[in-house]
Amino acid sequence: MNAAWHFTLLGYPVAFVHPAALAFAGLALALIALGVVGSVARRRKAQRLLSPRLSERLAPGVSVARPVVSASLTGAGLFLFAWALAQPQCGSHSELTKRRGIDLVVALDASKSMLARDVQPNRLERAKLELTTLLDELKGDRVGIVVFAGDAFIQCPLTSDYAAAKMFLKAVDPEQMAQGGTNIGAALEKTKDVFEGAERGAKEKVVVLISDGEDLADEIGGGLDALKEAGMRVFAVGIGSETGEPIPVVDKRGEVVGYKKDPQGNTVMTKLDRAGLTRIAEATGGQFFYQPRAVAMAGVIEQIEKLQKSELESRLSVRYVERYQWFLAPGLALLFAGLLLRTSARRPA
Repeated sequence: MNAAWHFTLLGYPVAFVHPAALAFAGLALALIALGVVGSVARRRKAQRLLSPRLSERLAPGVSVARPVVSASLTGAGLFLFAWALAQPQCGSHSELTKRRGIDLVVALDASKSMLARDVQPNRLERAKLELTTLLDELKGDRVGIVVFAGDAFIQCPLTSDYAAAKMFLKAVDPEQMAQGGTNIGAALEKTKDVFEGAERGAKEKVVVLISDGEDLADEIGGGLDALKEAGMRVFAVGIGSETGEPIPVVDKRGEVVGYKKDPQGNTVMTKLDRAGLTRIAEATGGQFFYQPRAVAMAGVIEQIEKLQKSELESRLSVRYVERYQWFLAPGLALLFAGLLLRTSARRPA
């Protein structure tokens, strides 16, 4: 990827956005040189083979100047094209830019049940795919990430740096969670803390809950009340199947070495709680989304695009003035002139 050149010339700021394109200017100069050398060589060859009298009869109109001028015009046109492709910029002006969007916090379930493999490769990786899809589609919105199991913590504060959010997402691992179980209520309350800690909050605040919905702590009520009071709506994305799946126990290499058992020795089964997630979403004016064989986040993105955008940030930025037109128009004129110029003069019969 080209790195732009920035420098000062006669007190004016100058930049080339694509400086690598200037290499074509060297090729254009080489074309001019080849045209001159080739024209002179052809003239000398004709003079060696034919006497001046025969040369005028057998090769009338042969000229050195015309091919040289044609090659020079064509090469000069290509030379100016190279400068236009480099996207020269000269001079600058200040411009106030505003970024508009909504504030959005993702509550991501990282409990052990998210290791179940009723969706491939497992629920957690599918949830990460859903969240990555969301991050790829956001435009100007601020996003934060809250990770929860038996407790909840802020993995990423509100940011418009989606690349950084993706890095935080990669670090989520159920094996690193300090407390087992699932506490959706704690996650919802923590999302409220993220919103309250942000500067210049947006009018629209959205929580995207990505989970299988199993709430072993059963403390959703308090978290829901906090969100409703703050006017925050929840879009819930269900992960997993409704038929039930055992929770695998994996070793350090990620290989399954068994399945989770209860104190009586029975295999623990986990399944999607559609009803619970739907209740959470509808209680805050949101929606529940579930696609067992497709990306459910597409529906969330569609709803987000309908929300009212607020001004989240305004800054004074310096913009360079584009000057490629100075080279493009003359380059076209020279190129056509070089193509239209005849390389030999026609003599009247």
